[in-house]
Amino acid sequence: MKIVMINDCAFAAETLLRYMPTNIEKHLITRTRNPLSKTFGIAYQILRAHGDMYQANYLLQDCYIASRLGKKPLVGYAVGSDLRVYLRHWTWGRVVRHNLKDCDRIMVSTPDLINLAKPFRQDVEYLPPPVDPELFYPKPISIHHGKKKVLLASNSSWQGKGTDIAIRALSKLKNEIDASIIAQGPDFYKTLELASSLGLALDVLPKVPHEKMKEYYWNTDIVVDQFRVGCPGTIVVEAIACNRPAVTYVSSAFPQYGELPLKDVDSEDKIVEAVRETFTNANVLRKQREYVTANHEPTAVVKKLMQIYSSLIG
Repeated sequence: MKIVMINDCAFAAETLLRYMPTNIEKHLITRTRNPLSKTFGIAYQILRAHGDMYQANYLLQDCYIASRLGKKPLVGYAVGSDLRVYLRHWTWGRVVRHNLKDCDRIMVSTPDLINLAKPFRQDVEYLPPPVDPELFYPKPISIHHGKKKVLLASNSSWQGKGTDIAIRALSKLKNEIDASIIAQGPDFYKTLELASSLGLALDVLPKVPHEKMKEYYWNTDIVVDQFRVGCPGTIVVEAIACNRPAVTYVSSAFPQYGELPLKDVDSEDKIVEAVRETFTNANVLRKQREYVTANHEPTAVVKKLMQIYSSLIG
């Protein structure tokens, strides 16, 4: 069997391919943000590719091109903004809705996306994004008696991530923490201005390649992510795999998150309470690591994916 993966949004494709059985032939098609690369360039690569199974990771133009070129069976993997943002977009919405209907199977990386996809088809499956243990692995938290180190690791986006909520909450802890932020996201400079106005000092870290993020995780005590969606993202999973507790909004409305602690942290006061709890309660990190091991270990995720493939090609 030959698998053709198209795009590598959220770094899922590379990890999935790495942990597939050795008898599987694999081909990963990537592109850049260059206008030619993400139009004619990707179309040419998809046209030339031949496989027994195709998977498009993100339901925009790459998936649409594969569909129009008749690449079958085609699995679409929605990973976030393709459904949360672009499904109802005045231009891109038609592309996303076509992909939802035309793919042979639709998978989603977080359970909130299931309800967004279901009006267009019922056979939507939740496939947790894998975290590569060769890249993100545990190191002991260093013992120190100063302020706790807190890393705000996600893109600065007030509407998409609730970065403004996080900053307002962390400002209430400014005498207890040393806070860092990565220089990325559409609202990054606005976030710095808000932090300054609230008296919260932020150590600005440069954006680094994905495989270097573990260095940032290891150098902190707590990782803070987003507070809008209600589902832990890739940053949370990677940080926990690196043995660092994470504070984010995990909605109790999603049974997929089972015993994951710190549910429904969606306000400033709840963020403050959750951060302080991670200071003293070792069970938070223990339960988070148990969840990540059970749900995001790549061989288990690949096993489920291969079952989906087998159901399509026999």
